Amino acid sequence: MKKIKFRFYSRLNLFLDKSSHKKELIHSFFGRQSIKDRIETIGIPHTEVHLILENGTPVDFKHQARAGTLYSVYPFFHNLDLTEDMQLRVPYKGKPKFILDTHLGKLARYLRFYNFDTVYQNKYKDKKIVDTAVEDNRIILTRDHGLLKRKRVVYGFFIHHDDPIYQLASVIDRYNLFSYDLKTNSRCPLCNKSLQKVPKQKIVDRLEPLTKKHYHDFQICVNCDKIYWKGSHYQKNQKLLEKVKCLKIY
Repeated sequence: MKKIKFRFYSRLNLFLDKSSHKKELIHSFFGRQSIKDRIETIGIPHTEVHLILENGTPVDFKHQARAGTLYSVYPFFHNLDLTEDMQLRVPYKGKPKFILDTHLGKLARYLRFYNFDTVYQNKYKDKKIVDTAVEDNRIILTRDHGLLKRKRVVYGFFIHHDDPIYQLASVIDRYNLFSYDLKTNSRCPLCNKSLQKVPKQKIVDRLEPLTKKHYHDFQICVNCDKIYWKGSHYQKNQKLLEKVKCLKIY
């Protein structure tokens, strides 16, 4: 039997028992094992890991674990600027696109409202989620450890919180979503398709009396034909962003 030491940093400790937080862990194994497999055996999906140091030297996921060695394992940090030889994966490029598992329907609606391309259906199977993520370069958001441990998954993020508002806050923080325009809603929260402006006179017969009286700018979903305007629901979601900025996520 071989033994190595692990030290996990920051949010990676959320995957461990509280008794193991912020401590060096002794990990035992047999034979030749990659460091990726050893980390995932402990319960941390490879998508959560962004830097591995073997006695201070960067190694990749395929690196063979060496007995008697200390491995320092780090999650993503915005201020951690890694050189190419230190990176475990090619950095995600462009505005984030997401696919969510069946447990995150409310989060999906939030992300769509704030204009992020977000695929979600409550009947999706794991294979469908992985296939779509790989084919369409999407980030998987999930509460399923096993889904993120699949070999084909490159970009993913585990959602620890039950509360959808905290879920939203953690995704905004991880992917720096405040760097995008969150006030211009051009995506349907229900079906994720694009919204387009529609003249009031064209849909006036579908409006409630007070809406007809007080609002003049409207959008319509090109897919499900639902009408949107900047009413109380829009204002509520904009105020939510201010609340999210103040939340302590971890």
